Amino acid sequence: MSQGILIVESSGRSATEGDGLNTLFPEWGLPRRTTWDAFAPAQARSAKEHLIIAQASAGEERATTFFHWLRRNSLPVPVFAILPADDSALFQAAVETVDDFLLSPVRPDELKRRISRFLGPRAQNLAEIQAALAAEIGLEQLVGRDPAFLRVVEQIALFGSNDAPVLLTGETGTGKELCARVTHLLSKRQRGPFIPVDCGAIPDHLFENELFGHARGAFTDARNDQKGLVALAQGGTLFLDEIDGLSLMAQGKVLRLLQEHTYRPLGSESFKRADVRIIAATNRNLQQLVEQKAFRADLFFRIHVLEIHLPALRERPADIELLSRTFIEEICRACNAPRKVLSPAAARKLGQYDWPGNVRELYNTLQRAVLCSPGAQIAASLIDVNCTSTPSLDEMNETAPEKFSSAKLRAIQYFERDYVHRMMDKHAGNVTQAAREAGKDRRAFGRLAKKYGFPSSTEQAPFRANQE
Repeated sequence: MSQGILIVESSGRSATEGDGLNTLFPEWGLPRRTTWDAFAPAQARSAKEHLIIAQASAGEERATTFFHWLRRNSLPVPVFAILPADDSALFQAAVETVDDFLLSPVRPDELKRRISRFLGPRAQNLAEIQAALAAEIGLEQLVGRDPAFLRVVEQIALFGSNDAPVLLTGETGTGKELCARVTHLLSKRQRGPFIPVDCGAIPDHLFENELFGHARGAFTDARNDQKGLVALAQGGTLFLDEIDGLSLMAQGKVLRLLQEHTYRPLGSESFKRADVRIIAATNRNLQQLVEQKAFRADLFFRIHVLEIHLPALRERPADIELLSRTFIEEICRACNAPRKVLSPAAARKLGQYDWPGNVRELYNTLQRAVLCSPGAQIAASLIDVNCTSTPSLDEMNETAPEKFSSAKLRAIQYFERDYVHRMMDKHAGNVTQAAREAGKDRRAFGRLAKKYGFPSSTEQAPFRANQE
C-alpha cells in the first residue's frame, strides 16, 4: 500500500529543519524520513510511497551518486529535489534526472504547489475507500488485508473515476470480473448496465452478430432487428473477458469500436454511436502475444491505457486465513449448515499450498470440505490439496493407521481427485478443455469429475465474492 511521501535528507544538521513538510500534506499522513547515509539507490525501486523528496546540503556525495544512478534507472514513483544554490556539481547531476526541483531556501506555498502536481488530491484514506466500496457492493466482496490486495483497492478507486479503458491482468481465479464490476460501480456509469462478454466462448463466425447485433433481413432467420451486446451496454460498461481469445479478425472489429466509438449491426446501412466504457481482462501476457503476431499491437496499445494487475493468492498469503473464514461462513449460511471452523492442521495446510487456481480454487476446496465435514471442525484430511511439505503431527494424528491395500486405494483416489480438481479449476469447470489437456476422452474425464463432486461447466456456482 502506498504510504505518502519519503524524504531523504542529509545527516548531521537536518537539511529539512523548519521545512514544514511533516504538516504540509496532512491527508497523506506523516512522511517517512531517512538520511543519505542510510539510503541505497536500489531501495528506491521498492519504495511504497507516492513521491520521493531528495533534499541535499552542499557537498552531499551520496545525493550526487543517487542522481547519477537515476540517469540509468527508472523508478515507479516521481522524484522531487530540493537543492542548495551553491553546489553546481550537485545541481547539474540532479536537474537532468529528477521530475522537478527547487533551490533552497524554499517558500512553503511554492513547495506545496509543486509537490501537489505529483500527489494530486487525496480526500480519502484507504479505510474510507474500503468503506465506500463496501457500501456500494457489500463488505463480503472486499475480503483482504494483504498489502498486495490493498494496492489493487487503491487503483480501483483511482481508475473508477474516469472513462479510460482498463486492462485487468492476472492468473485465472484471481477475481478479474469482480474487479471490473467494482470499477464500474465506482464510475459515473454506475447506473448503467455492466455487460460481461466471454470472448473465448464466442465462435468467430458469430462474434460480429453477438457484439453488434443485426438488422431485419440480414440473413435467412433474421425476422426482426436484434440488439448486440454493445447496444445492451449503452451508457454502461462492456467487459471483454479473455480478450486474448479473439481472432485477429474479431480484434479488428473491437479496435474500430475503441477508435471510432461507432459500430454497424449486420445488414444495417448505418453506423450507431457506442457510449460504452471498455474494460478488458486476460490471464496471458499480451505483449508476448503481440510479438508472436497472435494479438494486434494497435489493439493492445488501445486497451493498455490503465492496467490493474490482480495478484495471485500465493502473493497475498496474509489473506488466506481471512478468506477461508469468510468463505466457510458463506457456505454454511448458503446450505443452512451449523457453523464450522478449520482445525489448526487444516489452516496450516491451506497456508502451505501455492493455490494455482487462486481464490476460485480456495472457495471450491472449502466448499467441498464444509459439505464433507461431519462435525463442527474441518480436519486437514478434508482439505483436498497436494502440499509438498511434510505432514505435521496434528495432521498425522487426524488420520488413523490403515492396511497397505486401503492406503494404496486411498492414495490413488487422492491423486485422481487432486488431478481432476486442478484441471477443472484451471479451466473454470469446462470439461471439454480439461479433458483435452489431460489427454483423456471427454466422457471418461466427465465421469471422473462427477465422481469427485466437481460441477460441470453448465452447473457453475453463482457469482461469489473475490471470484471471477
